[in-house]
Amino acid sequence: MLHPGERAVQARAGLPPEPRGSAAVGATIPPAAAEFLRQQRMLLLGAADEAGAVWASLLTGAAGFVTAADEETIVVQTLPGAGDPLEDAFAAERDVGLLALDPASRRRMRANGKARRDGGRLVVHTEQVYANCPKYIQLRHLAGDDAEATRGPVSVTTALTAGQRRWIAEADTFFVATQAAGLGADISHRGGNPGFVAVAADQRLTWPDYRGNSMYMTLGNLDLDPRCGLLFLDWDHGHTLHLTGRARVDWSPTRAETLPGAQRLVDFEVERVVQIVAASPQRWSFDGYFRLNPA
Repeated sequence: MLHPGERAVQARAGLPPEPRGSAAVGATIPPAAAEFLRQQRMLLLGAADEAGAVWASLLTGAAGFVTAADEETIVVQTLPGAGDPLEDAFAAERDVGLLALDPASRRRMRANGKARRDGGRLVVHTEQVYANCPKYIQLRHLAGDDAEATRGPVSVTTALTAGQRRWIAEADTFFVATQAAGLGADISHRGGNPGFVAVAADQRLTWPDYRGNSMYMTLGNLDLDPRCGLLFLDWDHGHTLHLTGRARVDWSPTRAETLPGAQRLVDFEVERVVQIVAASPQRWSFDGYFRLNPA
């Protein structure tokens, strides 16, 4: 199905009017993708809560906690934990975006569809399944799990604290969740050298939109619905920082020229912040930046 937001962004970016983005993606999970899912230890997801706020979240487990039950069904053997903004989101079926990411190999795949809680697991019926290139993924390996880590406490605010602003300013990776009514949800990876996300104030962030795969699934959703969610990970300690708010794409070439590699800028206004201590038991070691990160 043609996504009008994606098509509008593709046209504005100067791309020819041919099927790409959602219009060029199928629902079937190929065998290689099913095997990749089975090997993963972490899964990112994006969805809206009952109030309509969009959030990005993290699920983790032992290899095999994510599997393809058939060609169009993914089963995740865990749910968002206590205090997570999406903890209660899947009692009824809703749109969801999934991102399986392996930082050690810089491989990733996305699967969007409809999800519902089934006991202690999440069942996802896929509508879009596709792989992405390794661009801007920093190299990390899983050093191990902290078996003694205790989840919590959870902090909820309407603005960023000084510590959270430093966290974001030093980040080399974050995840962005978006959605559009009748067209589904999506979650995508964003990466760059530390400082690529600018913190203008306690309620405003800006990041560059670098050259990618020209599908514009994130920007296409934002063209129709500015609500989105961001997730920053503390890879060393397992803490998570979840933001929800509204984003606007600035197409001004003059402003984009101020940041190396930026094709355009995205401004994000924070509406709510959730920080969870030790949300994940996983501890990741940093091995290097993607070699083509803009300086």
